Amino acid sequence: MLKIAAETAETVSDIVFRQIRQDIISGTLAPGAKIKLEQAKERYSISVSSLREILSRLTTENLVLAEGQRGFEVSPATRKELEELADLRTVLETHAIGLSFSAGNLEWEGRIVAAHHKLAAAEKKLLAGDASRTIDWVRYDWEFHQAIVSACNSATLMAALSSVFDRFLRYHMLAQSFRGRAVVEDHKLLFELALKRDVEGARSVIRRHIESGVAHVLGSGRIP
Repeated sequence: MLKIAAETAETVSDIVFRQIRQDIISGTLAPGAKIKLEQAKERYSISVSSLREILSRLTTENLVLAEGQRGFEVSPATRKELEELADLRTVLETHAIGLSFSAGNLEWEGRIVAAHHKLAAAEKKLLAGDASRTIDWVRYDWEFHQAIVSACNSATLMAALSSVFDRFLRYHMLAQSFRGRAVVEDHKLLFELALKRDVEGARSVIRRHIESGVAHVLGSGRIP
């Protein structure tokens, strides 16, 4: 059972919202799984009424499906959704790259350098066979991509990209495997192109990076 310190009701709801969302993205709550309110209430230490509100919030991100009187279930994982998310991520990320590369300053470059350093360290461990670094890699992967576009000066664009990235990430977690040296080389090249402010080069890498990710997930055989 998740232990939560005594907080205000709103803060507790936010904590549980993030926890359930993370459990869905990580695959702890499997695609298509029924969410039984009484069990979930005990697991997350929250009232049924608050739980219903949280699950309703998650339906707006298409991570949960509401089934009327039958309750809620985790959204299924499908090839169609994966391909749609890949297309949407490509559009958002390539657009954000153009804005970010134009506006980025020395502090922006510093964020990219720091993010890539952490990501490369985690990837080195994974290539050496240390699967315990997978969770670190997942976090550092997003931090690196986020740093690249962080100078786009659009909170709306960043929020949309974050939501799409997380839903796309769910499919990689379901594939249960690291893509290996190819993804490491993509990140290294993207890092170099960002510091050079090579917009078209970086966009090309992102498109290939996302397409390869889709192929990897589908090749795992874990998506219907």
